[in-house]
Amino acid sequence: MTERVPYREAIALQPAALQACFDAVSKRLEMLDLKPVSIGPTVLLGIGASLYAAVAAAAQMRAQGIRAFALPGTDLYDPSIDAGSAYIAFSASGRSEEPARAMELRPNAHSYGIAKADGTPISRVVKHMVATDSGADSGPNTTSYLGSLLTAALIADRAGRPSTTNWTEISARAGAVLKTTRAQADKGARLLAAKKSIDCVGAGVAFGTAGYAALLIREAARVAAQDWDTLNFLHGPMEPNDRDSGVLLFGNGREVKLAQDLAGFGIPSVLVTSHADVADADNLVVIHVPAFSDGIGDAILQAIPAQLLIATLSEDAGLPICEFRYRQTDTKRDI
Repeated sequence: MTERVPYREAIALQPAALQACFDAVSKRLEMLDLKPVSIGPTVLLGIGASLYAAVAAAAQMRAQGIRAFALPGTDLYDPSIDAGSAYIAFSASGRSEEPARAMELRPNAHSYGIAKADGTPISRVVKHMVATDSGADSGPNTTSYLGSLLTAALIADRAGRPSTTNWTEISARAGAVLKTTRAQADKGARLLAAKKSIDCVGAGVAFGTAGYAALLIREAARVAAQDWDTLNFLHGPMEPNDRDSGVLLFGNGREVKLAQDLAGFGIPSVLVTSHADVADADNLVVIHVPAFSDGIGDAILQAIPAQLLIATLSEDAGLPICEFRYRQTDTKRDI
């Protein structure tokens, strides 16, 4: 078991965790046959935060020519469902019941596991294990989530069309984002403080980021939150929003105008974007994250200010430590 640390402390560990992950996964992939992933279709599965990592990773893989899609592990509880020729099971702890059971039911499949350490239950039900080696983590997941994204990106570069991203830079980039976005993240948290609900919006890879952020808000700040695909959000889901609710958006496309429109309607909104020409306004806080790599590279970096914002929300709510009140006993497998 890897060490658990307080949420805010784990956020600060991420540059080192990403470097350790890059080193470990790059070495592991030199020995791994990814042809089944290349051929596809490839099913990426998870639960909780790992499901949102799978959503982001599947979008990135499709962009690199891999036929890939994400499913909750529970969608594969029927062993007769032949959803793909390869499966990648995401589980930050390596102990999540649902992806492990889905893989257990498919003992002959081309299967891969992604978790922060080897020797976990997920490693016993897949053919190939990729440990992220991301180290100490928090509740809610921080380093393990970004480690899962980076691992998926490195797999996509080997199994699909190379992205030409210089992944050796990711640790330094993360360190810079931690420093440069902290003030705006705190400002965004003040804007979203005491809201009855917060919608999280993004498209493609950023739809996974939106899901992850919504889960963090629910777990760490205990505020009702929901993730939405950007264009889907326009088709009715935004109707309940008013000054007593908030919206957290990720992206550089339709999200920019949407954030400005929402703010104009009097709806508190926070936009995480690489567009440097978008400015704060009434009811709008903009967190600029310099572009690094379209898709999952930017998603890794854009998750960091969201984590910082949510850490402030949780601390201001008197919840500096995330302790589940309603933890269930059948969600994790024993080591």
